[in-house]
Amino acid sequence: MSEPIIHVENVHKSFLMGKEAVLALRGIDLDVLPGEILCLMGPSGSGKTTLLNIVGGLEEPSRGHVIVKGQNVIALSEDKLAQLRLTTMGFVFQNYNLLANFTALENVEAPMALAGLRGRKRREKARSLLQRVGLADRERHYPSELSGGQQQRVAVARALANDPDILIGDEITGDLDSVTGFEVMDIIAELNEERRTTVVYVTHDPRMAKYASRLVQIRDGKITSDETGEAALAALEST
Repeated sequence: MSEPIIHVENVHKSFLMGKEAVLALRGIDLDVLPGEILCLMGPSGSGKTTLLNIVGGLEEPSRGHVIVKGQNVIALSEDKLAQLRLTTMGFVFQNYNLLANFTALENVEAPMALAGLRGRKRREKARSLLQRVGLADRERHYPSELSGGQQQRVAVARALANDPDILIGDEITGDLDSVTGFEVMDIIAELNEERRTTVVYVTHDPRMAKYASRLVQIRDGKITSDETGEAALAALEST
């Protein structure tokens, strides 16, 4: 068996709300193998987005260990953590998070510029990625000139700009209609097959969860089921 690309061990997370501590995660153990498409599901407030953010180095756990590609995420300095996120992970969020004053092409170029890729190569690669997500004719458009589905395609292209090993998505299709949501998930599934990019995403929609090779369900900060293959599909039917 391959070594996990993500290793989560006994992760706890609590938040202070006034004087009261709220437990978001209660001892999560999870290994993700290279090339998996793993979907996290659970009711609102279950802790799934918190877990996703901790895996992505966007939040720190209260205690526990998170190892990504052999690196202890919690022990990294801010600079090294930023570098890990820039080169090893790509992020796609529900509200797209595109830069409003940048064109689609410039949005895709931005992570490559931060990584030090020079202008001509950067632009060629950005154009190739926009073509891959079906937006070759929209490269000079600003986010305000694009539909929600088009903006999310730009976000996917941007997430892939530095050839990340891991794609992290939080409610990728949450603001999209069903047809557009399926189109975006089709692109992600195809990229996973072509590049063997590991995908970890959160969704509330069982139809979008069917793209996953593995389904992990969370409730009250704990993993309640972890299924693959036909067992995962059966678990979806019961949601």
